[in-house]
Amino acid sequence: MWHFLMIFFRGFYTLLLHLLLPWILLRLLWRSRLDPEQRQRWQERFGLAPAYPCDGAPTLWIHAVSVGEVQAALPLITALMQHYPSHSLLITTTTLSGSKQLHRVLKNTVRHVYLPYDLPWSMRLFLQRQHPSLLLLIETELWPNLLYQCHAHHIPCFLLSARLSARSARRYGYFGGLTRELLQQLTHIAAQSQADAQRFLALGARQVTVTGNLKFDMSIPEHLPEQARLLRAQWGSRPIWIAASTHEGEETLLLTVHAQLLQQFPQLLLILVPRHPERFDRVAQLCQQKNFAYCRRSQTQSSPCHSDVSVYLADTMGELLLLYHMADIAVIGGSFIEHGGHNPLEPALAQVAIISGCSVFNFAAIYNELQQAQAVIFTKNTSELLSNVILLLSNAALRQQYAQRAYAYVLSQQGALARTLNVIQAAPVATDTTAKNARYF
Repeated sequence: MWHFLMIFFRGFYTLLLHLLLPWILLRLLWRSRLDPEQRQRWQERFGLAPAYPCDGAPTLWIHAVSVGEVQAALPLITALMQHYPSHSLLITTTTLSGSKQLHRVLKNTVRHVYLPYDLPWSMRLFLQRQHPSLLLLIETELWPNLLYQCHAHHIPCFLLSARLSARSARRYGYFGGLTRELLQQLTHIAAQSQADAQRFLALGARQVTVTGNLKFDMSIPEHLPEQARLLRAQWGSRPIWIAASTHEGEETLLLTVHAQLLQQFPQLLLILVPRHPERFDRVAQLCQQKNFAYCRRSQTQSSPCHSDVSVYLADTMGELLLLYHMADIAVIGGSFIEHGGHNPLEPALAQVAIISGCSVFNFAAIYNELQQAQAVIFTKNTSELLSNVILLLSNAALRQQYAQRAYAYVLSQQGALARTLNVIQAAPVATDTTAKNARYF
């Protein structure tokens, strides 16, 4: 019965997606007003990327949605290139920012195209033109038509570094057998934690292994600490705090706190990093409305941030880790509104003291462990945020303690990459019916 319900659900979902397609394209066009690259390569959104020869090297396909997932996938991509030099790597992203980050780090060493919209015909076109032998999904990417088409073409699908919050599990649970049918189209799930694994199993997944979070295995480029040191030296000895991956509404809160902090620390600099590039101009206008002396990184990359500037708007992509290395305190955005927070591992690797709001359900396990290690400070409201930033700015030894505990926690959790590779290597041989010669490892 659930199988027939799944067919009905997928048909209804596909119909709805077709009806929404004009609005999706209009949104893409609207966003391209500020960034023309948004509308380039639009054919790839329908599976019409340049075809890869079916008699070429076997293709390992990795899908990483955006910047965060690309960053998590980089150690895996590097390892696959080393372990399987005769294979071709295809990386898909959903966002332009993810594409830019991939090109910035790997240049042209891998193929990149955008993942098509989750329509049956666009997915079929994609598979017929790209001939993947294996799909590796980073974190929780469950697209019904994508999984169905891969299953129909006998392409193994792995969900790697998979996380599933209690909140998301409850939502998936409403669909009962439909969720089970969807999860059982996955060859294997490599979960971040035991709690994630139990949630997947409870929803009907079959093959689940706890491998850990790939983001713990992220490495810092050798040149980056020195680059950060030189840049900060241009800015003088002023204290710096960074508010990273902020969302609508959070910048107002943070700028209010910053105005109060300036009364006690007149040389204090706030590095403000909005999460989404399309909001850069709006945040710049907000800084201007609130009468802050600010500058934009995109306009001053080769020049120092003068002492009269109190807000440094980071309106570039792929530089967050560099900017974390320049700060004394890191405040993680997405946690002061009901968004669920963002990844605290980058500031931990940069050995920066971390402050977060209380909405962290997207990374609940990591934040719980950081809290147990006394490596993060949670704040409930504006007044607490103000007092905690003052406390850390006033006490260098305390800042260092929080930073070192966070760094030690990250080091203790590394090893997910090796465990994930073991899961992939143990997979059965694929039978890719879209290619002339099905080859996998």
